[in-house]
Amino acid sequence: MAVTKEARVLGPHDGRGGFLGSIGVRFMVDGELAGENFSLVEHPMSARALAAPLHRHTREDEYSYVVEGRMGALLGDEVLEAVTGDLVFKPRGEWHTFWNAGDEPCRILEIIAPAGFEGFFAELVDLGGVSQADPAVLGGLCQRYGLEMDPSSVPDLVQRFGLRFPGEPLGQ
Repeated sequence: MAVTKEARVLGPHDGRGGFLGSIGVRFMVDGELAGENFSLVEHPMSARALAAPLHRHTREDEYSYVVEGRMGALLGDEVLEAVTGDLVFKPRGEWHTFWNAGDEPCRILEIIAPAGFEGFFAELVDLGGVSQADPAVLGGLCQRYGLEMDPSSVPDLVQRFGLRFPGEPLGQ
């Protein structure tokens, strides 16, 4: 389908929301709307919530723009912290994860390019999130979306950075 040329406004409470098992997701721009060039989701994160185990994407790059709070990230071997207004680039092929590095809520806008991976989030919401999904079903989901995930990394990440996994849902 062609990219829409019609102007749109998405309000702060518009867009389908859900819980991924540790952080929230709000679908803002899907690939169809953007000509499959990118998608945009919002991730609200509760205090000290780890978003996901270490993982890497084989098909897309991610850009995380911090709207509120502090986001920590592990990109390869580099640990960094981003604050409101910062943009973090997570290139495809690089092992990474991210988290709320503070004791207050954190919200990021996640730009995913090219589009398509927003479908992973939608399917994960439908499965009840990462902590509710059957491991075999989650493995198949990761494979379909070109995602490698290392669940064994969670205990070390939680200990090393003082995090919680899973996190708690935040109101949208």
